[in-house]
Amino acid sequence: MPLTRHWPVVDLSHPTTLLLPAGIAALVGWRLYSRVRRMVGRQRLSKVRPWVTLCLFPLLLVFLLASSWAHPFATLGLVGGTMLGIALGLLGLRLTRFEQTPVGLFYTPSAHLGIALSLLLFARIAYRIVEMYVVPGATQGGADAFARSPLTMLVFGTLAGYYVCYAAGLLRWRWRTRAASAPAVSDSQRV
Repeated sequence: MPLTRHWPVVDLSHPTTLLLPAGIAALVGWRLYSRVRRMVGRQRLSKVRPWVTLCLFPLLLVFLLASSWAHPFATLGLVGGTMLGIALGLLGLRLTRFEQTPVGLFYTPSAHLGIALSLLLFARIAYRIVEMYVVPGATQGGADAFARSPLTMLVFGTLAGYYVCYAAGLLRWRWRTRAASAPAVSDSQRV
C-alpha cells in the first residue's frame, strides 16, 4: 500500500484565516531583523543588557535541563549546544572590535558569526512553523514537545551558551577598562 501524504486544507474563503499566520510571520521577521542588526553593527555597551543576559539565560538553561532530563538525547543536545555556544562566544569575543571613546564604550561583534547564529535561529523557527502547518499532530505535544526535541535543544543551547559567554566577556572588558582608566592612588594618599 503506497504512503500518501495528507496536506492540511486551508480555507482561503475568509481573509482572517491567513491573518494570524501573517501576523506571526511579520512579528518573527521583525524580531529577526532587529536581532541581526544588533549582532552585526557597532553598539554602545549597555549597563543593563549583559546583566539581563547573565541572569535570564542560565535560568532558562536550568529549567530546560530539568524539563528534558527524562529525554537523554534532548539533554545531550542541550548540553552539547551550550558547550558549542560557549566556544563560539569565546571566538566571538576574540573577533570583536572594542573601542573606548570619550562618549562611552563601544564594540562591534563579528558580522559573520552574528549572521550565522541569526540564520541558525531563523532556520529552526522556520522548520518548526513548517512542521506545525504541514505535519499532522505536530503541535499536540505542547510545551513538553519543545523539551523533547534534540535539535531544538541543540539550537537553544548554542544560542544561550553564546549569549552568556559573550555577555560575561563584555562585562569583563568593561571592568578591565575601568580599572585601567582609574587614576592611580599613591601610598601617601591611601592613609
